[in-house]
Amino acid sequence: MKLKVARGPAVNALQKIQAIISPRTTLPILNNVLLETADGSLKITATDLDVTVTARVQAEVVRAGATTVPAKHIISILRALPAEELQLEVDTKNNTTIRSGSSYFRIIGIPKDDFPPPPEIAEEKSYTLEQGNFRRLLELTSYAAASSDEGRAVLTGVLLSFKGDKLTVVATDGRRLALREAEMEIPRGSEAEMVVPIKTIQELQKTLGDEGDILIRAGRNQVAFEFGDTLVLSKLLEGTYPNYRQVIPAASDKRVVLEREMFLDALRRAAIVASGQAPSVKLDFARNRLEISAENRDIGEARESMAAKYSGEDVSIAFNPLFLIEPLSALDTDEVILELTDELSPGVIKTTEAFLYVLMPVRLA
Repeated sequence: MKLKVARGPAVNALQKIQAIISPRTTLPILNNVLLETADGSLKITATDLDVTVTARVQAEVVRAGATTVPAKHIISILRALPAEELQLEVDTKNNTTIRSGSSYFRIIGIPKDDFPPPPEIAEEKSYTLEQGNFRRLLELTSYAAASSDEGRAVLTGVLLSFKGDKLTVVATDGRRLALREAEMEIPRGSEAEMVVPIKTIQELQKTLGDEGDILIRAGRNQVAFEFGDTLVLSKLLEGTYPNYRQVIPAASDKRVVLEREMFLDALRRAAIVASGQAPSVKLDFARNRLEISAENRDIGEARESMAAKYSGEDVSIAFNPLFLIEPLSALDTDEVILELTDELSPGVIKTTEAFLYVLMPVRLA
């Protein structure tokens, strides 16, 4: 293999895929990236056997071929090169030479045949939507997929439900649930639900752009996301996802409208004190007023008040501050609506968009 390629685009491609490479792998080949030529371009692929990411870079291909090289080394070398144009050449022993200006490197590689082949997607269904919109759906929900329960692996992923002319994205860890819906055309006979691992979701959030479409191709056990010059292939999580509709309160008799950024800033300050193994902030609602407080026997206490649009009876409730900060940070609306019933029932955050967040309270002392 021999080719010429621009350093900047090659570095960008490597940065897209490097998070997939696990430093704890016991298979040496998984520390490598696959370099191969295809249709006037250089394809760079990384995999951890669950997720495979391929990025394509335009190149001047002199001689077609393929090899694998240690990801850590080639990323470091390309970042450090002084010139923008570089030449890669692979000999019959899988030694890769890199020349750029007066710089020369030789990297010992492993043959392409040792690299795991990409998975095949059978019984395929496909969906198309805008990259920016899809990334926003993931940003508004994925933080809630934070379960550490090894017995319920399905809670470590994000549910994509393509049903009823809409895409519903759901994430939950059993203590809170984030849901966002978006209208879209679902091809006839293509309704489906799939749970995508959080590692795949995080990779998509980093690499999806603001413009252009994304094509989602889903099979029984695998899913592919194609956009721009990038392809992300992933296993799907097995298991039955919880009936998330059942945990959404049917009605709440207390409705509070809060300025999002002011509420978020106050929670962040209170969270400084509300540290420890079971952090909580207490919210005391009175007519057009909210008092936020936190106490910690080893640190002290924090207390402040802010305006709120509320006309109901006084109510107090406590939540894990992080579980409030995460959705408020992801949202960009001026106001949020907090619906409550009592101190033991779930709270619900809503916006004027099709966003909903259900949060279990912390029992008041």
